[in-house]
Amino acid sequence: MSEYLEKEIILIISEISGVDEEEIKLDSNFATDLEFDSIKSIELVVALEKKYKVSIRDEDIPKIATVKQVIDITGQLIEQNTTP
Repeated sequence: MSEYLEKEIILIISEISGVDEEEIKLDSNFATDLEFDSIKSIELVVALEKKYKVSIRDEDIPKIATVKQVIDITGQLIEQNTTP
């Protein structure tokens, strides 16, 4: 996972949640710390899919609880798309 990817995703999360980037930590929980509901979760997934041209499976979305988890899964999907 690159630091650049981490910063980009935290910026996207900040824009959706309204929480300052500096307050968003890797272990921040979407539901309890960032007050994400299902609509904000869908907004985040759509934003990541569009920006990085990846597809996050619907069944994986409920498993993503923290910022680190969303960064990790996005990074893995990007790698899969760039590996021949």
